[in-house]
Amino acid sequence: MSVDSRLDGLKAWLEECLPAVCAARGWAAPGEARLSPASSDASFRRYFRWEEGERSLIVMDAPPPQEDCRPFVKVAGLLASAGVHVPEILTADLEQGYLLLPDLGRQTYLDVIDENNADALFEDALEALVAFQRLPVEGLLPSYDEALLRRELQLFPDWYLARHLGVTLDGEALAAWERICTRLIDSALAQPRVLVHRDYMPRNLMQSRPNPGVLDFQDAVFGPVTYDVTCLFKDAFLSWPQARVETWLRRYWQRAQAAGILLPESFEAFQQASDLMGVQRHLKVIGIFARICHRDGKPRYLGDVPRFFAYLDEVIARRPELAELGELLARLPKEPAA
Repeated sequence: MSVDSRLDGLKAWLEECLPAVCAARGWAAPGEARLSPASSDASFRRYFRWEEGERSLIVMDAPPPQEDCRPFVKVAGLLASAGVHVPEILTADLEQGYLLLPDLGRQTYLDVIDENNADALFEDALEALVAFQRLPVEGLLPSYDEALLRRELQLFPDWYLARHLGVTLDGEALAAWERICTRLIDSALAQPRVLVHRDYMPRNLMQSRPNPGVLDFQDAVFGPVTYDVTCLFKDAFLSWPQARVETWLRRYWQRAQAAGILLPESFEAFQQASDLMGVQRHLKVIGIFARICHRDGKPRYLGDVPRFFAYLDEVIARRPELAELGELLARLPKEPAA
């Protein structure tokens, strides 16, 4: 099905469902409205903004079979039950992959955050994070288990090394990579487990009332407690000085402890677990960005790969247990072969 026919189908669906949605919200019947792109992401999902005067809604287009809206609906309900500000599902056609949502605003954290307002914005983000980490979700969400952690790590050698750089690991290099993966996976599996958003970062947090509005949560799992807070401060598109990150991590540690969330036994153990969790994510994201480039024809994401290598270098420099990873990365070519 072509992009144009998806859009035609979406418009027809809107014409059918909007009168009832407007009536439920106490709005007059819809008249002349404008449908414009709101955002897109690295997946097949697209978002459109429906506007008529001061009225505004968001339409999600998630084409089957590439995307499944049901996890989005399920996780939205879980997060809302914890008081987290997520889009309400106004109406949906799950078979076609269309959802109609409230408009949480036009500015993400990434759009507005700077060194002066970061403390306040992140304080709100930590409040929401701790709220949903308290949810009892074991058995309700997929488990962030060894198989998933290992599949994610394998994206790095498969897509960044082999596909992008033309490098194949073998012999001692392959053995070293397998030891590194085992260390990272063992650390992740040893942590207390909570609801994990998996992309809890400024681009997926809207500046809104109440703040923040939380988006892009459909891939949530039951997994390591350090994952989301590490993701928040070691972002794909924004970097902070390590000293400031440590201050924010300690603030999370205090909040989470006060909320009764299980954590590693000391802040030092928590920070070590966060560092190793971050390394797992950084390697995965580098692989994903290479896959998006070479499989999906979206090369712009590769521009942020150096940020993730910088995160890796910083952690490797102060974690002796990652020396083997440092040696492996140091031997890689800086650019793809001609």
